[in-house]
Amino acid sequence: MKIISLTLSTLLLSSFAIAKDLKSAVESPDATKILQKDRLPPPKKYSMPKNCITNDKLAIERGKYMFHNLNGKKAKTPPPPGLPKYIVIKGKKVPKQYGNCVACHNIEGAVGPGNIGPDLHNYKKYFIDSGVRDYHFVYQKIADARVDNPKTHMTINLTTGLFTPKEICEITSYVVSQKEKK
Repeated sequence: MKIISLTLSTLLLSSFAIAKDLKSAVESPDATKILQKDRLPPPKKYSMPKNCITNDKLAIERGKYMFHNLNGKKAKTPPPPGLPKYIVIKGKKVPKQYGNCVACHNIEGAVGPGNIGPDLHNYKKYFIDSGVRDYHFVYQKIADARVDNPKTHMTINLTTGLFTPKEICEITSYVVSQKEKK
């Protein structure tokens, strides 16, 4: 028993000695600059552009595509005309980031978990036509949801530059559009 105890003590002591040496060998950068770079800008209230909401089938199709896909690289089908699969950032071609809204929201035709955010089935009928919400509310919610909910986990799309105002209009037009029944 003394031999086992002595062996365990020796192992523990040598482990601490190794750990101490490894700790000094590991880089420990100051994360302040990293955190500062990743900090979101403050919430921003937006005015919805004129003629934002459209019945144009191609604009709604682009909105639908952004709603249902994560990015150009992983998209299973090509994007509709007018929506790029790749964009250039600082001279480098990268996959266009889409919304992947179906990760949190359920909507007609959705294939995704969609059980975190509000269900958007029949949004126009239940919220727009009833007067509970208006188009600007939907536009603002997609652009920067923090304006009326500072604790939201929703992606900040326009304030961070993930989407353009036109793309926010197309996603909004898709959400509030009348979906075909299948």
